[in-house]
Amino acid sequence: MADASASRQLVREVRSQLDGWTDRARVEAYDELFEGDDPILSEEELRLLDAVDSRLERHGGDGVWGTDRYGIQAADGGRSTDALGVVCVYHPQVTSDSVLRGMDDLDDETEERINAALWTYAERVTELVEDALDEYLDRD
Repeated sequence: MADASASRQLVREVRSQLDGWTDRARVEAYDELFEGDDPILSEEELRLLDAVDSRLERHGGDGVWGTDRYGIQAADGGRSTDALGVVCVYHPQVTSDSVLRGMDDLDDETEERINAALWTYAERVTELVEDALDEYLDRD
């Protein structure tokens, strides 16, 4: 029973690190994917995404950036640190049928490209948080 208790404690400990890891991973993923040498969106698409983000925030929402959510999962019920992993539990997305009505620049093709980029971004954040988790678990 002590082993299960230690495993639960480790999961709690790791989850307490998650917000910091996520914040750092978001910055790194954004820089890599949207501001790097080969950005996944054009300047115009990124400008539109930022406009969507601002509009959502002005309407009382959270915007787009920072709405992605991540969790620590224990695939074997928490009995082994080898089974600890990171999962994206919410991928941000934009839709033309939400608060964004009237945004003429957001056609179906652009919406699809932006949402694909946001999916890629959230998956990259997941990978970077997973790297931080692995590094943390290898600390001993």
